[in-house]
Amino acid sequence: MNQSEKIRIGAVSYLNTKPLIESLSQRCDQIELSLELPSRLAKQLADGDLDVALIPSVEAFRSPDATIVSDACIGCRGPVWSVKLISRRPFGEIRSVALDEGSRTSVGLIQVLLWKRFGIQPIVSSLPIYQDPSTSKCDAVLVIGDRAMHVATDEFGYQWDLGDQWCQWTELPFVFAMWVTRDAHPTPELIQALTDARDYGVEHIDEIAEREAAHFGLTVEDCSGYLRDNLHFYLGADERKALDLFQSQLLELNLITETKKLNFYECQTS
Repeated sequence: MNQSEKIRIGAVSYLNTKPLIESLSQRCDQIELSLELPSRLAKQLADGDLDVALIPSVEAFRSPDATIVSDACIGCRGPVWSVKLISRRPFGEIRSVALDEGSRTSVGLIQVLLWKRFGIQPIVSSLPIYQDPSTSKCDAVLVIGDRAMHVATDEFGYQWDLGDQWCQWTELPFVFAMWVTRDAHPTPELIQALTDARDYGVEHIDEIAEREAAHFGLTVEDCSGYLRDNLHFYLGADERKALDLFQSQLLELNLITETKKLNFYECQTS
């Protein structure tokens, strides 16, 4: 990356991203931050329209020249609350799943979990971001983000928290998204800015919750608890092991085709 050029950074506008971008634009004069859907960020990064993007882990697996450029991430080490499978039938009897089109990582995760737990490879269809889950005719629906926190489960008698299910099965954390670049030589200033922004955001979760809670239909206490207790923003040694395992499981189910291990550029291990 040229020291004098703007660094085009893309992130999602979900609540779980806020601690990573809270002060990012102020960390470095070169940074130009934009917000988009996760799938669009991956395409913009691949097309060269972004220099760095917070992309789903599945998209990183699919990009042979992708390099993880920071030890800041969005992950969990237990229940995540914002990624759920809700079902009308017991999980072992699921034959069809509507998948929230907002997250490709969660789409892969639920297929891995259903296969490993029950030997099920369900028929899958897409659930548009703004469609009410109850309108789907599928046995189960994967919901993510804000609507997973508020989903009405009256007709869905069974519910899985996918973060909790993965962590129980593997005894490892789970990583939903990481900062990724396709540039072979990111600047030290960029790497430091991503780390410092994460550290600042984690230290100021209560302030973020005060500001964001109403917008996402949460109490301040629930919002603060979600960011502090359900999410984990550090990509350490266990997170790397989890990424390797997730990649291998996706390969086993032919959900990805790339076999190259992820690249890590000067990422510190927490």
